[in-house]
Amino acid sequence: MGQNVAEKLIESHLVEGKMEAGSEIGLKIDQTLTQDATGTMVMLELEAMNVPRAKTDVSVQYVDHNILQNDFKNAEDHLFLRSACQRFGIWYSRAGNGVSHPIHMERFGIPGKTLLGSDSHTCAAGSMGMLAMGAGGLEVAFAIAGETFHVKMPKIWGVKLTGELPKWVSAKDVILEMLRRHDVAGGVGKIIEYYGPGLESLSAMDRHVIANMGAELGATATVFPSDQEVRRFMKSQRREDQWVEILADEDCTYDLHEEIDLSGLEPLIALPSSPGNVVPIKEVEGKEVYQVMVGSSANPGYRDFAVVAEIMKGKRAHDQVSFDVNPTSRQILENLARNGHLEKLVLSGARIHQAGCNGCIGMGQAPANGRPSLRTVPRNFPGRSGTKEDSVYLCSPEIAAAGALTGKITDPRKLDMEYPKVSEPDTLLIDADAVTPPPADGRGIELDKGSNIKPLPQFKPLSESLEGPVSIKTGENISTDDIMPAGSKVLPFRSNIPAISDFVFDQLDETYPERTKPYRESGHFIVGGDNYGQGSSREHAAIAPRFLGVQAVLVKGFARIHRANLTNFGIVPLYFEDLKDYDRIVQEDILSFPHIRKEIQEGERVTVKNVTQGYQFFAKHNMTKRELENVLEGGMIGRYRKKMGH
Repeated sequence: MGQNVAEKLIESHLVEGKMEAGSEIGLKIDQTLTQDATGTMVMLELEAMNVPRAKTDVSVQYVDHNILQNDFKNAEDHLFLRSACQRFGIWYSRAGNGVSHPIHMERFGIPGKTLLGSDSHTCAAGSMGMLAMGAGGLEVAFAIAGETFHVKMPKIWGVKLTGELPKWVSAKDVILEMLRRHDVAGGVGKIIEYYGPGLESLSAMDRHVIANMGAELGATATVFPSDQEVRRFMKSQRREDQWVEILADEDCTYDLHEEIDLSGLEPLIALPSSPGNVVPIKEVEGKEVYQVMVGSSANPGYRDFAVVAEIMKGKRAHDQVSFDVNPTSRQILENLARNGHLEKLVLSGARIHQAGCNGCIGMGQAPANGRPSLRTVPRNFPGRSGTKEDSVYLCSPEIAAAGALTGKITDPRKLDMEYPKVSEPDTLLIDADAVTPPPADGRGIELDKGSNIKPLPQFKPLSESLEGPVSIKTGENISTDDIMPAGSKVLPFRSNIPAISDFVFDQLDETYPERTKPYRESGHFIVGGDNYGQGSSREHAAIAPRFLGVQAVLVKGFARIHRANLTNFGIVPLYFEDLKDYDRIVQEDILSFPHIRKEIQEGERVTVKNVTQGYQFFAKHNMTKRELENVLEGGMIGRYRKKMGH
């Protein structure tokens, strides 16, 4: 029997385990990607592990998240990252070069390779036939050190695309349709592989849009074939010599099946405040708009800006709308300027920002309280924009432009104009110098640590028993933005765990850090609903609660990356054996795990006593032997140090 693309990619990198859904496998990682909101921790982890030099084919550090320099913190961290790249043998992309994901496609992506990134949207590189996955920073650090990456073998979900997108409908509507059908947890435990005749009309960057937001479905990865369109893209980047064809065999099968007729799609929009809250635009037409933001890793291509420029050509944005344009790479900005699209955007009243993530993660461009903001970004979790009482809608560039013109949510098909379908030019300006290679030898290079960079905390091994209060009880689909916010106020402390810990659960309960002070030594617990920890891969959402004393998290269900991050830092991830027990627990109840260290080593069942209410129930874990060792030793670094005899 033949293989699909995902199976070919996995088999060619499999070093441990069997390709059986649900079992743990170990994969060789060829490339890594880090960004500055997570990369500072990765570099501190490499230092803590005494790693002399990166052992991957290529590792790249991008500065794209924290480029707003309100004071010295971000600027000093950029200098630290540059020095760490030189020391550890990692490429460095400075502030202003743009967002990691499109740049990685432009300069480094190679079909058939594996890519692990400390950013959940690393999966975007699946658009060019790579096995690309997001992970916690510590796992990326271990991959840089040459260690195997472990993940549970996903089911392969084949999505057949037929037909061709109608006018005014674009790639964003394809992934929004998937989210409309399956919501934010529909892809958990799965690799989504797109195939079929509909691919012929989707460019490599269209595929990037779809693959990028596979993270919003909770998918382990998204995979496209490496076909002639990928070859065309790599030729346009002057890297055709690195292209290889990777196609699914004709007789391959998939664990799950789906079909989307592209010709039947219509403009879609995700309502506040979840990427899965998707409806046809006709259901919300006419609602006033006060901000429009174009850009981000979810719509990063030349075409995504050019089509907006052509819609806005000769017109002005509505006077109540802040029309923000975030170029996603310096190279794309250069090409938009050369071909006249940048001029059209400027003349239309657009505010042109530097190339980077910017408002997507609340780094500036925060909207007014409760006033609708149309954004081509991947996420609209509450408060992610930088405004707690925000009202963010996710949409295509076409819908964004229509809103900028009219000041209302508008079906772009009703604009009085022909659809300006544009595509990436065959000949591009190439900015290959935007990313700096490391020196041949990093020995003797000192890490440039500013005053805001603090050592990585060390955590104690797991105790024989645990007892403490439920410090917070959350509902369903809690995101890592809810646990550890981003934004210009918080992210500058990403290399200072004691300081950033003061913002844990800031979105849900500002009193949380202060309330937990009495229990930081003895320990306390988090109780949550399903899909706990969805969204960003940021490991700060595990490290900071651990620093505050969290010993275990007991939920209905976890998002993949966050669950892994918990074990990486010695927090026990537990599931309710009977979901009714979730309803019985009240915040501040005292829970006791009388034999937790012994029980998790002997089986999957864990005894839990609700001391406050006077009853006993059971939880379970599904940790692998490797994850179990991490938890027992207080985290992945503790296990590594023990292994190395430190």
